Amino acid sequence: MTDLSREEAVARVEDLVARVDEEPMPVPVREIWVFGDAALGLDPVERLDIYLTKDILVGGDDSDTEPDELTLGVDGIGETVRADWAAEHTEHVRTNANGYAAPEKCLAAHLVDDDEPVHLEVCNASFDDNVTQRLEGALATGDYENILDPRGACLWVDGQRSEEAFRKLRDGDFVLPTLSGALEMLGAEPDVAEEAADALRAYRERQEGATVRGDVV
Repeated sequence: MTDLSREEAVARVEDLVARVDEEPMPVPVREIWVFGDAALGLDPVERLDIYLTKDILVGGDDSDTEPDELTLGVDGIGETVRADWAAEHTEHVRTNANGYAAPEKCLAAHLVDDDEPVHLEVCNASFDDNVTQRLEGALATGDYENILDPRGACLWVDGQRSEEAFRKLRDGDFVLPTLSGALEMLGAEPDVAEEAADALRAYRERQEGATVRGDVV
């Protein structure tokens, strides 16, 4: 799939928000943000960047399905992802390198087609908190590809959709700084901010199709 027009990108986000709002998800989702090109109002949008804040299933989920009723051969069903969801969507169950059900990969498989130019960031922390955590880590290690672009807009929180945010998204009305400028505002030195912005742009340009990254803060 090629670039999305701004209209197509907004429609795609609206569809994703509606699905999270209406359909059972592998884990509870609390917030949905859009960041990067779409938030900047670019047209076309080369990659659609979406951030999901999820809850961690602690002490198991509230599903009616018992994990041992499933024959998936996957650890973590009912622990890291909901058992009812896994039973209903066996084709979307994904695992991490250790063979455990991976919430971020399950969400991506459920919500995004493999060939779409869509990137999902999935974390238990809110977007603003994770932006700060990831920047601090990247500045400490020099691994700037792990930076989360801070230029984002919140579209949906706990079932409440922001019509004003969607209007601004459609019209390209969000006023946001350059990437290096945004990183400077968060505490990066000017030369480091420029280097980090270049590294992050290069990393994004290498990505193709649907991608997902999950972390825990």
